[in-house]
Amino acid sequence: MSARAETVTATYLGTATVLLRIGDLTLLTDPALDPAPADYPGARPLHRTTGPALAAAELPPVDLVLLSHDQHADNLDVAGRELLTGAGLVLTTAEGAERLGGRAEGLAPWESRTVTVGATSVTVTATPARHGPEGTEQVTGPVIGFVVAYEGGTLYVSGDTVRHGALAEIGERFRVDTAFLHLGDAHFPSTGDRAFSMSASEGAELARTLGARTVIPLHFDSWTHLAEDPARITEAFAAPDLAGRLRRLRPGVPETL
Repeated sequence: MSARAETVTATYLGTATVLLRIGDLTLLTDPALDPAPADYPGARPLHRTTGPALAAAELPPVDLVLLSHDQHADNLDVAGRELLTGAGLVLTTAEGAERLGGRAEGLAPWESRTVTVGATSVTVTATPARHGPEGTEQVTGPVIGFVVAYEGGTLYVSGDTVRHGALAEIGERFRVDTAFLHLGDAHFPSTGDRAFSMSASEGAELARTLGARTVIPLHFDSWTHLAEDPARITEAFAAPDLAGRLRRLRPGVPETL
């Protein structure tokens, strides 16, 4: 492993928000940074019960934001939108980039963008995602995940997605070292038993498909629609073939990957 891999740190802020430092580059995922409690009205109202481990004002300047989608407050809220205005670059869906404007650029699945800051270059490739059962795309809107390749390693950030066949190609195209998986088994009273994110067991199956050496769960608490008991994540990854792969990040604490 190259020395560059040893310079990668991750700080979990809550929900799907992670601050990554890769060499000279500072990267943030899905910035949901409003204090809690907070309510967000809409067709499927959202309620946040726990705020982020660090407020937006406590974060360093951000070179790159990976935004899986811009339409739901648990991935992009008021404070997160304010942060985007000062970020060097925002990579998101094509539709999201049109809505956001500014420094936002859209990527379709399998499109790539190389970003260089100082002596560090990363190549970001958008990956398929589907934020609900087949046929709900017009309601949920487009979503993407991301693969981030850098000297010495490869990260995968799933974005809000259910498990579906298109995800298998990620493991065929990339050797994933660390997978950040959005879990929580999101459900809403108005949509019955239809899920809008992966359950713990589905995340474990995706980890097998990807062959990821380390899995870091995200998007599994702090909101009422993420109702699956987080203990199920530990149970799902207790299978012998997944032993040692699960890693939980402590909120607000930088940890080396």
